[in-house]
Amino acid sequence: MLILRCPAQLQLLEETLRKSLPTTLPVLGTVMTVARGNPASHEVLVDSWPHFSVVLTRLRPEEHRDPRDYYINQLAVFYRDEGALHALLGGTEAVTRARAFQILGMQDGLDEAVREVASARGLKVE
Repeated sequence: MLILRCPAQLQLLEETLRKSLPTTLPVLGTVMTVARGNPASHEVLVDSWPHFSVVLTRLRPEEHRDPRDYYINQLAVFYRDEGALHALLGGTEAVTRARAFQILGMQDGLDEAVREVASARGLKVE
């Protein structure tokens, strides 16, 4: 996963996400916040650039204070390809299993994908 920090990349991503509203809403707000100074210490990750299949936003790892607090450990995701979502959840360190987290998204299939990956790893989903 690539962390986008460049203002031009964030602006291009914001424009791209606006074209797919309302399904991009959970990540668009964070992208806009990061592009405008990032007072909340979030980061924006993509699987590839500029042709991405999945966007993940999260609090910077160094800002996590309690590994059991899934309210502060919120992730937001938008994906164009369900295979990319499965790869993100199951095969990257972008989603850390060492702490509880919430994943937010508005697309059909997100809940099922999370449950499939969790059950394959023997993890509990609430």
